[in-house]
Amino acid sequence: MEGELILVEGEAGSGKTVLMSSLLCELFNSDELPIDKDKVSVHLLVNHEQQLMVYQQLAKKLGLNNKNGVDVVMKPTSFINLQSKTNSKADIVIVDEAHLLLTQGKQSYRGKNHLKDLLANAKVVVAVFDENQILTTEQIWENDDLAEIRLDAQYIVSLRNQMRINAQQSTIDWIRSLVDKQVIYPFRKDDKYDFRVFDSPQEMYDAIKEKDQHQENGISRMLATYDWKFKQKGKPKDDQYWNVTIGEFSMPWNLQLPKDKATKNLSWAEQKQTIAEVGSTYTIQGFDLNYAAVIIGPSVKYRDGKIIFDPSASCNEKAIRNRTLSDGTKMKFGETLLKNELNVLLTRGVNGLYLFAVDEELQKALKEMMRK
Repeated sequence: MEGELILVEGEAGSGKTVLMSSLLCELFNSDELPIDKDKVSVHLLVNHEQQLMVYQQLAKKLGLNNKNGVDVVMKPTSFINLQSKTNSKADIVIVDEAHLLLTQGKQSYRGKNHLKDLLANAKVVVAVFDENQILTTEQIWENDDLAEIRLDAQYIVSLRNQMRINAQQSTIDWIRSLVDKQVIYPFRKDDKYDFRVFDSPQEMYDAIKEKDQHQENGISRMLATYDWKFKQKGKPKDDQYWNVTIGEFSMPWNLQLPKDKATKNLSWAEQKQTIAEVGSTYTIQGFDLNYAAVIIGPSVKYRDGKIIFDPSASCNEKAIRNRTLSDGTKMKFGETLLKNELNVLLTRGVNGLYLFAVDEELQKALKEMMRK
């Protein structure tokens, strides 16, 4: 018998992660809940390395990181593999960033669908989901599978308010129009939100570095679409680092500069040296920044009054490769996944968003709409 599913839906910045963190704390700390906290088995799962680190730190602070000899926080595959060795079900499983769950097997995961396996191994699953933040082909839902999951959910909770971006509604609408409708409207001045388009990536970096020196409102970082080569293992032949290079500007991709021992267990953005790196969705998804400076690479273009996505200009293999469907046919989802990538990057900044576009027509359109 499958467990009950509570599906929490909301766009980027709607407070999903805050809600899940609060729920975890409530389950273990509240004296008002009618549960035996010593006997109930609760797990929080997330299929994202950086988010995993944050939740592990939270569990450690709450004294929960190893409850009854079992980790409370882990990745979905680790939980499924652990449960396969027992005949019992977990009582409550909380899944943050459930859009990152796998919908096909891979080397480390022998199943076919993370969420379905979690429902088979838990009495209640609370899953936080945003279809527009699916980033790789191995996370794509086929045909009517997602609709069936929604129909089977005992409860669907919709989070509709924008909790992250501290801006007027016109600014939030402008970002949504750029991503969702792929059009660039004139930007209405917003005294609450610092929005700028820079003439060069170096100018933008200088500005974000200045902002990061004043961290009373949080951390500021450089980000980019995954349009420059990067490999976690090995270095390029002609350089020490995999770099984001535009003309004379060159800056290392994330996760490469030497780490300070004191901060090595913190998430990417929280480590001091990362002000000199460029982050990607793989390091920043799910996180807030005070100011986000986004380099929009050549996979995002502007043609005939419309933003288009060009998979041939992307280096994000997990987004642009074929997906083998359950019937054996192969399909490409590159344009959709690159659109989702841009969505994630443009919705990180709490108090400001800085942009520079590599595509000349897109850069021109962004600059022109600022003048109107």
